[in-house]
Amino acid sequence: MFREICYNRQDRAGNRSFSQEGVTAVAAPDFLKLLDGPEYAFLRENDHLGKRIMLLGLSGSYGYGTNREGSDVDFRGVAMQKPSDLLGLTEFEQYTDTGTDTVVFGFNKLVKLLLECNPNSCEMMGLPRDKYLILSPAGEELLDNRSLFLSKRAIKAFGGYAGAQLRRLQNAIARDALPQAEREKHILTSVRNALEDFNQRNPRSGAGTFRLYIDQAVTPEMETEIFMDANYQHLPLRDCNSMLDTLRGVVRDYDKIGHRNHKKDENHLNKHAMHLIRLLMTGIDILEKHEIITCRQEDLPLLMKIRNGGFLAEDGTLLPEFNEILEHYEHHFQEAARKTTLPDHPDMEKTGAFVERINRRTVAEADGVPG
Repeated sequence: MFREICYNRQDRAGNRSFSQEGVTAVAAPDFLKLLDGPEYAFLRENDHLGKRIMLLGLSGSYGYGTNREGSDVDFRGVAMQKPSDLLGLTEFEQYTDTGTDTVVFGFNKLVKLLLECNPNSCEMMGLPRDKYLILSPAGEELLDNRSLFLSKRAIKAFGGYAGAQLRRLQNAIARDALPQAEREKHILTSVRNALEDFNQRNPRSGAGTFRLYIDQAVTPEMETEIFMDANYQHLPLRDCNSMLDTLRGVVRDYDKIGHRNHKKDENHLNKHAMHLIRLLMTGIDILEKHEIITCRQEDLPLLMKIRNGGFLAEDGTLLPEFNEILEHYEHHFQEAARKTTLPDHPDMEKTGAFVERINRRTVAEADGVPG
């Protein structure tokens, strides 16, 4: 079935490899054969998918070109709405299959994500054509119009995503390498950030004071620890529970250090570091070139060096050279954000006309199958 509806299937038949200085060539699976297998039967059988799929592309390491031996295969895609989704009582936002790590968004849901320059959604639009396993005429039209969705919203979207990735990276390093007292300071910063995010999302929780600070520990085997003073009135109990759950979650993540697989954690650390740089690179291209470049062939030697531990020190921290690279791309991103000629917001009239054109097509076809 998939070999019948694939765009230029000979170019997408898998078993591809690349050779580039600093990058080890790794043969890819036959993705079309994989999709024809029983694990992916849902793509053929679900009435919101099948021939309604506009495009289905590689995601994760195979999408970025950073795959290694044993890398997982992830797919992301988009499907046209059914007429009943647009005119009737059915709804379709996305289909997720956790067993194969496959996500297919409904067209309208993807449009909303693209309008906000959601990084994961933008990456779906920036693959080389040979990384799309399914690409219908409607999918081609979507790719041809992807620039409609690019705006200065990418600054917050990619900058915020990269910032979250940086915090995860810093958290991993702090858990492994810092003395207890220094680690406690780092936990305090993370807890305060989490509390600030919670208060922004839950305005009712701000009706009081919540002081977090470090003092001499009362817990055995700790030099210092975090304390809190709280003074709230008329705070909904459920809001209080949610706030405490948020703070407990941060501390719980740090306290897992005694149960961690350090070799596995080194791999995660390297992966976080690589994705942080990759996100900044992708954001810079959007802001400067108005292009989405998901598979960064020219940058693979650097990205794979990070991914393979080329900047990992013996003590489990990242070498100063990595921090220099990070500072370079952070500065470049900030400059690109300052100078970008992207509009403040997408042109909603043009975007709306495009979305209406796609949706009218699905309604007009008597059998509900996109042409």
